[in-house]
Amino acid sequence: MLQNLSGWHLLALLAIVVLIFGATKLPALAKSVGQSMRIFRGEMKSLSDDKETEPTDSTTADK
Repeated sequence: MLQNLSGWHLLALLAIVVLIFGATKLPALAKSVGQSMRIFRGEMKSLSDDKETEPTDSTTADK
């Protein structure tokens, strides 16, 4: 999907983002996205850790 984007496409996309959010709000937006990604990665890691520690025998998990 994103393989077909050229430099001009990315430049136009950046210009649209600046027009929508304004240059003053972009740092706050980037910080918010970064925090959201950090939380998402942490949740995914804890989910995969939980799956690794689950017992494989379902009869012992029900007791």
